[in-house]
Amino acid sequence: MPQKREHIIPLAIAERILKNAGAQRVSEDAKIAFSEVIQEIAEEIGKQASRISKHAGRKTVQEEDVKLSAKQ
Repeated sequence: MPQKREHIIPLAIAERILKNAGAQRVSEDAKIAFSEVIQEIAEEIGKQASRISKHAGRKTVQEEDVKLSAKQ
């Protein structure tokens, strides 16, 4: 029996994003790949936002930290 993996970005959400971007149909493998890639990108943005807040002498990550991190 195949092992079920938990995704931080649910596959239904990944499919919805891809369809909103213009896809008519989305394969299961594409949903999984998209979910994994988005998770990696989000984690990198989170790490950068955390570094920015620490550099600014704060413990709390703020909205502008996240937005700045996403632009880099």
